[in-house]
Amino acid sequence: MAFLLERDALNGKEGRAICSINGQQIELFGLKNLKIDYSLDSADFKVVGTRLVQKKTTGVQLTGSMTIVYGTPEFKQMVRQYMATGRIPYFTLQVTNNDPATSVGTQTVVLYNCRINSGNIAQLDADADFLTEDVSFDFTSFEILKSFHEPERLGGGIGSVLI
Repeated sequence: MAFLLERDALNGKEGRAICSINGQQIELFGLKNLKIDYSLDSADFKVVGTRLVQKKTTGVQLTGSMTIVYGTPEFKQMVRQYMATGRIPYFTLQVTNNDPATSVGTQTVVLYNCRINSGNIAQLDADADFLTEDVSFDFTSFEILKSFHEPERLGGGIGSVLI
């Protein structure tokens, strides 16, 4: 039985995220973590002749969240712009995983039509060595520009040969 070798486990610190807001490219240097999720919506599907309740996929929700070092003003400015104009700014987010120690290569994903949902306006914390901010957003589409590939080598059981 083949298995993934530790050398091909991706280091979560190796990568970058670039946000494009109103044509301006902003690298998220203070990014602590980023998570992009999907959730498939479904509805019950029942038919005569069976007690089985099946599920039919009816839609998809695309959401994301990130923790950034407090002090990135662009997201607050988006909320301020919405308050002043009634129009929410959208942004594009490009995320690249690139751990040079692995053999699986690089993955780059672009999220389109991102819309901010929540974040912080201001904060203080006497116990914090540094402040962070949780930001959530949703988006309408994504594209995988470059995908990981199979590892060059796999581990095997006792007596098996590495491929």
